[in-house]
Amino acid sequence: MDDPLSLKPILHSKRANLFYLEHCRVMQKDGRVLYLTESQNRNLYWNIPIANTTVILLGTGTSITQAAVRLLASAGVCIGFCGGGGTPLFQATEIEWMTPQNEYRPTEYVQAWLKFWFDEQKRLDVAKYFQRSRLKYLEFVWNKDSDLQDWGFLPDESTCETAIQLFNRRINSAENVNSLLTAEAEFTKSLYRYAAGICKKSNFVRNREADDLANAFLNHGNYLAYGSAATTLWVLGIPYAFAVMHGKTRRGALVFDVADLIKDAIVLPWAFISEKELSTESQFRQTVLQKFIQHKSLDFMFETVKKVTEPQFEEESHDSDFNF
Repeated sequence: MDDPLSLKPILHSKRANLFYLEHCRVMQKDGRVLYLTESQNRNLYWNIPIANTTVILLGTGTSITQAAVRLLASAGVCIGFCGGGGTPLFQATEIEWMTPQNEYRPTEYVQAWLKFWFDEQKRLDVAKYFQRSRLKYLEFVWNKDSDLQDWGFLPDESTCETAIQLFNRRINSAENVNSLLTAEAEFTKSLYRYAAGICKKSNFVRNREADDLANAFLNHGNYLAYGSAATTLWVLGIPYAFAVMHGKTRRGALVFDVADLIKDAIVLPWAFISEKELSTESQFRQTVLQKFIQHKSLDFMFETVKKVTEPQFEEESHDSDFNF
């Protein structure tokens, strides 16, 4: 059996794979992690390239062996349990992340994080930086992605540009996290209206328990973003509890803060487009994951989080300088 420690390491920010699995069994075989699907006539084994994987989401009808978990942990792969289609069931809890146990992760990031976290004003400054970075990433993706442009998603279109400018002003003037959360909610609603208008979806209302495709795809895509965010924070050694926006008591709150950096730019437009095209869950998932890779979303998450832990962060203009 191959030694898992002999796997050629790949930086998490450069890894390409995020898996959602359902109705299968995940197991270890000959030093590899496989998932087994059962059909009427035969069983099929599929390899999971764990050294190039960040997250595995286990949906309905799945099981996983202890040996497989051991190998996944050795490769630094986060495991998430969820309902069907990558989202919670109506009576289920929110997704639970099982992060690999590794006492030798970096210490400098969490120590730098805690230096500002207990100061309410500094925590607000970081939250504002995250929101400005979110806007810059949206503008970058929508300006670069020809597929989105073909559909009419343009950041300089008057309606979208007005929403971005208004949100920027409200970020600058926000005096506390609650006012920033209110501004963020209004901005997201304006993007929903904008996307719904482009895709000719009338009377759209965001409802996580609704059964229309747009809402289902938003749920699904958001959990893909949460997986990437969870991986980012685990690799940097920052506990999920130390949120800057989503509240000190909300479970996994910092995961949501970091996932928000990329959700509007990629998940939101493709949820509406995929509904318009009558895409399947699998087709939508493949599109979103490909766009994550194309637009270096994981790199962007890592660099944004690391930026606020730098000693000179307080002295700078707090503009996002990610090398798009």
